[in-house]
Formats: sequence, C-alpha cells, structure tokens
Amino acid sequence: MFFFSLPAATFADSTAPDAKALITDKVIETARGWLANPIVGLSVNSQNKRRGALKAEDIEALDQKWRTEREMDDKPLISATLSAPLSIYLLRIQSEGIGLYRELFVMDANGLNVGQSAITGDYWQGDEAKFQKTFPEGKGAIFIDEAEWDEEFGIWKAQLNLTLSDETSGEPIGSATIEFNLTELQRRQGLSS
Repeated sequence: MFFFSLPAATFADSTAPDAKALITDKVIETARGWLANPIVGLSVNSQNKRRGALKAEDIEALDQKWRTEREMDDKPLISATLSAPLSIYLLRIQSEGIGLYRELFVMDANGLNVGQSAITGDYWQGDEAKFQKTFPEGKGAIFIDEAEWDEEFGIWKAQLNLTLSDETSGEPIGSATIEFNLTELQRRQGLSS
C-alpha cells in the first residue's frame, strides 16, 4: 500500500476561524486564573522597580541586544529571561496545556519581556498592538488579535492580550500575551458541546 502526505496548507480552511468567538469569557477567565499566581505580579513589579521608566534609546538598546543574541552562542539577556522563575512557570503552563498554547509571555510597564515560555523575536513589545491596546488602556483591558494561519505547524493561531494589574492597588503593571492554537481550541470546544 502506498501512502503520501499533502502539505499542511492543503488542510487550511479557506476562512479563518473567529478568534473572538473561540476565545470565550471562560477561556479568558482560565487565563486570568493562572496569571493571578503571585509569581506573575512579583516578577513584573520587581522588573518595573529595577528598570523604572526607560528612555526610548535604552529600550532600543535592550531590544537590539536581544535580537543580536538570537544569532549568537552566548545569550546572557535571553538566558537570564528564560531561566527566570516566571519563565519557568509560563513554560509549565504551556506544557500543561498540551498543545493549546503556542507561546506565553509577560511584559513590564515599558513593554519589555519579563518572562516567556519560548524565545520571542524581540525583547520589546511596546511598539505592538498586544501592548498598546492593553497596558495603556488600564485595568481589565483585553485585545484579541485576528486569527493567522501558521504554515509551519498547519494550524490557526491568535493572541489573547490583557493588562496585568497590581493585586493590591489595582494599578496596571504590565501585560500578558497568550497565543492560542485555535485549531486545538476549536477541537476542544467541539468535544465539550
């Protein structure tokens, strides 16, 4: 018997799933639940205190260092971030999701990564909608990005982005991005209906 495989793109639906319909209030509540772990707030508050409000050139220098390190064997900034307790926690959450989460990362008040489940393309997210449509909007802000087809993995994906607030003061301290495997989320919701 002869078997052959078709490229993953062959199986892509002609229309993207509705990310906002799939990332329901229940899904958001679940994410908020694990983001309420004290390691998240402690890590973000600590980095905010350590770095303060940075100048644009300082942010650019850190971001450039990150992008340069991605191509090098020695990665001090990337290694320090990936070995941080928050990153280890996020990696555990991603792993426990068994394919539901593509990546997870948390940013400080400057839009710089504090913790992440995998190496991101850049260190500064402050120039992107994931940060601009959450942190400056204040407590409770949510931004769900449009679904995108991931050719490499043959799945639909989308990001849930939300403001993180200090549990005592309620003031915004940073934001979080959860990239969902929408194909898997849709499958799970289909099973639970």
